[in-house]
Amino acid sequence: MKILPSKMRANRATGTKPLYRRFWFWAGLGVSGGIAASIYGISLIDRTLPDQSELNAVFREQTLTIKAADGSILQQQGEATREQLKLEQIPDNLKKAFIASEDRRFRQHNGVDPQGIVRAGLNNLRSQGVVEGGSTITQQLTRILFLKQEQTIWRKLKEVRLAQKMEQELTKDQILERYLNLVYLGSGAYGVADAAWVYFSKSPDQLSLAQMATIAGLAPAPSLYAPDKNPEAAKRRRDLVLLRMQEDKVITPEQRQAAVQEPLTLKSSSPKRVQVESPYFTSYIQKELPKYVSANVLKSGGLLVETTLNPSWQKVAEEAVAKTLRNQGRWENFKQAAMVAIDPRNGEIKAMVGGKDFGKNQFNRVTQAQRQPGSTFKGFVYATAIATGKSPYDSYEDAPFVVDGYEPKNYSENFRGSMNIRDALTRSVNIVAVKVLIDVGFTPTIKLAHEMGIKSELKPTYSLALGSNEVNLLELTSAYGSFATQGLHAEPHGITRILNRQGKVIWSANFKSKRALDADSAAIMTWMLRNVVEAGTGGAAQLDNRQVAGKTGTSDEARDLWFIGYIPQMVTGVWLGNDDNRPTYGSSSSAAYTWHEFMEKAVEGMPVEKFPKRPKLDGRKGTIKAQSIKPKQMLNRSIASNDDDSEGESARNSDESGSSRRRRSRRSYSQEEQQSSDYTPKRRRRDRSESSSSNSSSESSTPRRRSRRVESDSPPPRRTRRESSPANSSGSSGSSSSPPSWRDRLRPPQ
Repeated sequence: MKILPSKMRANRATGTKPLYRRFWFWAGLGVSGGIAASIYGISLIDRTLPDQSELNAVFREQTLTIKAADGSILQQQGEATREQLKLEQIPDNLKKAFIASEDRRFRQHNGVDPQGIVRAGLNNLRSQGVVEGGSTITQQLTRILFLKQEQTIWRKLKEVRLAQKMEQELTKDQILERYLNLVYLGSGAYGVADAAWVYFSKSPDQLSLAQMATIAGLAPAPSLYAPDKNPEAAKRRRDLVLLRMQEDKVITPEQRQAAVQEPLTLKSSSPKRVQVESPYFTSYIQKELPKYVSANVLKSGGLLVETTLNPSWQKVAEEAVAKTLRNQGRWENFKQAAMVAIDPRNGEIKAMVGGKDFGKNQFNRVTQAQRQPGSTFKGFVYATAIATGKSPYDSYEDAPFVVDGYEPKNYSENFRGSMNIRDALTRSVNIVAVKVLIDVGFTPTIKLAHEMGIKSELKPTYSLALGSNEVNLLELTSAYGSFATQGLHAEPHGITRILNRQGKVIWSANFKSKRALDADSAAIMTWMLRNVVEAGTGGAAQLDNRQVAGKTGTSDEARDLWFIGYIPQMVTGVWLGNDDNRPTYGSSSSAAYTWHEFMEKAVEGMPVEKFPKRPKLDGRKGTIKAQSIKPKQMLNRSIASNDDDSEGESARNSDESGSSRRRRSRRSYSQEEQQSSDYTPKRRRRDRSESSSSNSSSESSTPRRRSRRVESDSPPPRRTRRESSPANSSGSSGSSSSPPSWRDRLRPPQ
């Protein structure tokens, strides 16, 4: 006989069961295990969800929106909403139509609606098809913002958990506003405002009740219920939405009946988000973004970029460039143009036109084209001279000159003798500019140009004074802005703020102005550059009742035509030319005229400001130390001896071709024309009087006859059908006929 333990005998005696054989023990253990498993599962899901701070996102992933300074949208990429509305801007019936269609208990649940899921299942069984979804508006919003569209249990669990968290983070109105702005409604429309435009070419507040119900009915399956693709299915869905609105007592039976009887009439429009305004500027902005945000942030997207662009000025700039290309470009043989306007006080880019047609050529001639600036570079040479303590009235001899085998030339090889720095800048005299560069030195000139805003490499060659080193329009314009701000330079930029998906600022412009040139030297330079516009080569840029300063520039054979000009509040640069570097028939006056066409309209309503008065010249001390160049060989000749040499050379070259003789005669005429018009302050004068830069290759140690390619103050005019015979076109021909006026010369050929 088996003997039982005393404890078991005691249990039998009392009639009780062991703990492990009791039901409540296993039930409790199961419940506890279920709770623990649920807690673990929820924690596992939570670890895969976005941070709580990201739950208030207002943009989709992989999107980019670029806005102008006034808030208007310039460009959008990805699944972006063109027009985001505040909840109060959305009609009440449109909000109620979406709630009736998608989430009838939206105001009651906490993100997930079990009652709605059961109701949707029963309705779908009754209809033997999917007529109602179980996802709430909150769940749909989490799917739009954070989840992919795959149909898996894991994705659904994450959606449920995200919806619960979002309900804790945001109010019902905030959730509804985001949903109505982000939900995809077919045909490239994201949000109700886009859908109203795409399907009916209206704003949401202009929609009828039937149209609102049509848009609300698109949410479950935009491709299935699209009114432009499946009008019958769209009408059935619209009528169902109207029925639910009546059942929810948000509309009356009479309103529903009237809406049901309304025909489905569409007036389709392309999505506004595919439109791109100011494409040269927006492409520049996209290239700038990596400077300010990390690659990971760019990759995830959802960014809103606020820029400096002034849309009204941009439109005026585009019109001015188009007009110049249409008129002057046609008969002066240039096919491209570029313009940029900057506020020199803070460096903000206000307008940018990078070429003729972005659709055909995306190359941005403001930021990407490296071209010879010609005589516009003289501004930095003379600024260095003034900063070393030189006076605008210091004189130099404009006479034949050879330095280390390099021989700069004025146009038609004419010389003026002794002249001061101010007049040399006004008339854009090349020989004086080179002599000034020799006096002040390569290093101080290059250093000042870089501090003022030139970023391109500048080589220490004598032709530096005449603009042989290539720069781009943006840096050249920005550098001239340092004159307008009394020597302070602000980095040019087009972005003011970058916002992430949550609407938080992740980068903000904070460019500080830096002293590049002392204020007195900048004021003297502005005084000198004003004379260029008032009495020199920049006459076409004059503005009524406003002080204007600036400098023209023309490279060798008129391949590049420039004008960089400024008023106290704005600096604008213009370039005209050809991408293939072909010579033009024009002059920098065309660039100055284009500048005038833009600025005349851009300054409307802008306060009139004056430049600082010219400081006293007596007793000035330099702020830059000159580092004079010591040439190995320098030859100065008198004007008379040069004339004798020229005559001898003419005799030696008497067998030159007739075309060469005609080219020389035209040059002679053009020089006389320049001399007669240098100090004629006529408003908007269009003369051919600008200097072009020489090819730097002419600098060598070979005898001076190898350096015959010269800098010139006017590109030689090319023969056209309207041009007279060589005898009549020569300034020294003795013809009694007077030279044609600038208006006649700019008239297109008949």
